[in-house]
Amino acid sequence: MMRADPVLAALTLGGAVLLLLFLMVWLVLRAQIRATSVLTPMQGEMQAQMQALGETVRSLSMGQQQLAGGLQQVAEAQTRAQSHLQQNIDRRLEEVQRGMAETLHGSSTRTARSLGELQQRLEVIDRAQSNIEKLSGDVLSLQDILSNKQTRGAFGEIQLNDIVSKALPADSYAFQAVLGNGKRADCLIHLPKPPGPIVIDSKFPLEAYEALRAAGSEAERQAAARALRTAVRTHIRAISERYIIEGETADGALMFLPSEAVYAELHANFGDVVREGFAARVWIVSPTTCMATLNTMRAVLKDARMKEQAGAIRRELGLLHKDVDRLEARVGNLDRHFAQAAKDVDEIKISAGKAGKRARALDRFEFEDLPGADEAVRPLRLTPQD
Repeated sequence: MMRADPVLAALTLGGAVLLLLFLMVWLVLRAQIRATSVLTPMQGEMQAQMQALGETVRSLSMGQQQLAGGLQQVAEAQTRAQSHLQQNIDRRLEEVQRGMAETLHGSSTRTARSLGELQQRLEVIDRAQSNIEKLSGDVLSLQDILSNKQTRGAFGEIQLNDIVSKALPADSYAFQAVLGNGKRADCLIHLPKPPGPIVIDSKFPLEAYEALRAAGSEAERQAAARALRTAVRTHIRAISERYIIEGETADGALMFLPSEAVYAELHANFGDVVREGFAARVWIVSPTTCMATLNTMRAVLKDARMKEQAGAIRRELGLLHKDVDRLEARVGNLDRHFAQAAKDVDEIKISAGKAGKRARALDRFEFEDLPGADEAVRPLRLTPQD
């Protein structure tokens, strides 16, 4: 409606100006005609032109009125269209608002759910963080344990005890066993002779290994390597001198390293030290290789125990053979008894048949058919009287 009013006003104003212009022209022409004192031959023509001009002005007025009416209709149509458009816009805005409200509600719901899931994940992360902190504390405790020689030795002994107790029967080993020379072994495996009882001693040269791993220069690395080589050689020599006793233990012993990393480092870069252990009859084992070695020992123990029981098994087999012979003789006697019983039953059946035949003959008074009857004696026949 606001857009249609300026247009209508402009058209109306233009029409009014045009009409006013024609009126002014007509008035000017009329004044000139009146001012003329003598009628010229052209006066009639001018009057006709003035009349035509008046008709034109009236036509223009009527056209202006029609134009004003058309403009009014256009304005009304535009107003209706604008009203309809406004209604459509209002309805569309309402739908958009409703859609936005639903979208915002769905978004808020999803956001709330996502926040809940995020809260759960944060709780899981918090628990994991607590576990990590606890594990860090355990690692620090383990570092504290390994930093002390006595606690490190106890750590190796505990690990050795766990491996041995899982691999061998309880009566085939002893911890902290005292040997004939007064030395105390971490573990003594009671293997049969040969080879005899074998000692497993736990050693952990951690300081030299850590120094080797932390070496920053070639000189530091060489110094740490010499320290590790010296420490392992000292342990090999001590085990060979203390735990290999002729006539009491096996001709060798095991040095248990509770670290796979140290074991791998020795075999990778210190082969000479490992060969020196072979020469001294001291075999270096890690937790993994120690378990494999103990499984082999378990097979040896099983074989030895079976050999120990071979005499008892042989004796039991002899007794079983005698029992079988005795059973066979008794079965033969029982078979003879069954044969005699069968013969007696057959004779009893014959006697019973004969007795039955006599009973039937007596029942019919047929004495001549009795078995064993005398031919001279005639049986008495009963005949009916005349």
